Amino acid sequence: MLGISIGVGAYICSVAVGTGAAVAVQTQLANLGENLIQIEAGSRSVSGVRTGPRGTTSLLPSDLDAIRQQVPLISGISANVDTRIQAVHGNQNWATQVRGISPDFLAVRKWTVARGSSFSDDDVVQVSKVALLGSTVAEQLFGEGDPLGQIIIIRSIPVKVVGVLQTKGSSAFGQDQDDIIMMPYTTVQKKIMGIFWLDDIFCSAVSEDAIQPAEDQIKALLRERHHITREQQDDFNIRQPTAVLQAREQSQQVMTILLASIASVALLVGGIGIMNIMLASVTERTREIGIRMAVGASGHEILFQFLVEAVTLSLVGGVIGIGLGLASSIGISVFTDMRTLIQPSSIPVAVGFAALVGIFFGTYPALLASRLDPVEALGR
Repeated sequence: MLGISIGVGAYICSVAVGTGAAVAVQTQLANLGENLIQIEAGSRSVSGVRTGPRGTTSLLPSDLDAIRQQVPLISGISANVDTRIQAVHGNQNWATQVRGISPDFLAVRKWTVARGSSFSDDDVVQVSKVALLGSTVAEQLFGEGDPLGQIIIIRSIPVKVVGVLQTKGSSAFGQDQDDIIMMPYTTVQKKIMGIFWLDDIFCSAVSEDAIQPAEDQIKALLRERHHITREQQDDFNIRQPTAVLQAREQSQQVMTILLASIASVALLVGGIGIMNIMLASVTERTREIGIRMAVGASGHEILFQFLVEAVTLSLVGGVIGIGLGLASSIGISVFTDMRTLIQPSSIPVAVGFAALVGIFFGTYPALLASRLDPVEALGR
């Protein structure tokens, strides 16, 4: 029973851990944006020196316009420039990230405005000093107050708050995505950073199947615009952030299967224990078996009796294991950062497997009992 209990509990818990991890990855995938493509100012060798990511200044707003006009497989596109700043309001201040974007960024990255409204393309053209606050920044600067219409100071520049973003939560790497201020990218470029280039361009392909063709078209277009010869390396990187999370999801599915397999070993050990106990029981209860057969019990009835006992042991162990599995799953979720999600289907599977273990390992001892000669059994 102990072996069965541990096996069932471990199976339920391992499935809960794996399912919770898979759901977390799916949530992160959804938060990234649908069919996302990221074009990053890239890693390039200049006179033998690797400039590294974002080390070049050749990714320009005109590239953004060219992609929008000449790549029909793109449904949405946004510029991106970002830096660290100290935001101030009254006697409150907060160190955070400011991100310069296009209005399409919210649609591309599946982000919504919880209060107020976003800025427009006119604000980008007019280099307007307006901002959207992440929920973390809004809480740190304004507490319970309403930030809409208020003025915050970013590097001595007064900026009007026009909206508060919907809470996004942590990223795949544990970063607080709500600790951010979003502004028109032209404002961040010209008034805060003093640059003319872009750090990134975020695109959304029209479908999942269109991601790779869109990447190929973007690569060809940028190489042409940047006058890169066949022998030269790209001065940009094209990434699929979703591919990393999808690979992570697949690895977690493999880990879940591995954990469930390990739990099955515990069930196997429990089954062997049941078989040994039942073999000892047959030996110790030989006279009882002889008496039952002497008064008319058939071999099938003896077989059924010992099978019922074996299955009962397995099922009782399974019920205890359900409690252990549920308690362990909840405990992991409460006392660690790991999210667990109990799958109702795993409970009958685990208990059914426990019953099968009882039947399988109880059959041999039951057969031995059913085949005993009544005369010999009574004589022992």
